[in-house]
Amino acid sequence: MSKETLIKSIREIPDFPIPGILFYDVTTLFKDPWCLQELSNIMFDMYKDKGITKVVGIESRGFIMGPILATRLNAGFVPIRKPGKLPAETLQESYDKEYGKDTIQIHKDAIDENDIILLHDDLLATGGTMKAACALVKNLKPKKVYVNFIVELKDLNGISMFGEDVEVESVLSL
Repeated sequence: MSKETLIKSIREIPDFPIPGILFYDVTTLFKDPWCLQELSNIMFDMYKDKGITKVVGIESRGFIMGPILATRLNAGFVPIRKPGKLPAETLQESYDKEYGKDTIQIHKDAIDENDIILLHDDLLATGGTMKAACALVKNLKPKKVYVNFIVELKDLNGISMFGEDVEVESVLSL
């Protein structure tokens, strides 16, 4: 299966969640077993030699490929969630999105200075969510942070939100 086939499998939904936004629905990749396996294989190959100790997934679509990849990499999985969803003591970060403001949280004891982190989400648009997630993870002082997306929307230049200290890669570009 090619990356072009994966791209063609992504559903486009105009005016979601608000008018003027073209939403790229990657759940169509997840429901197809061949697409899901191909994504898993590609992402595993990207990170298998990086020493990843924990995969951090952002609510909610980061909770799909994140644990799959963590299992394949023999790493733990850590969720980043919206406020009020994590039961222990948390750190939080607020940020602006294309269509509003939001806040995310992580458990304070989820990561330590010995960890090598792969921070994963489904899509890079303007980069606000992942920038906030990076800030949360970096506050916990891991050895290294890698950032991964299934899809990057190149025209929005979200990759410019990240410094040179973070390696950012996407499986697909639109």
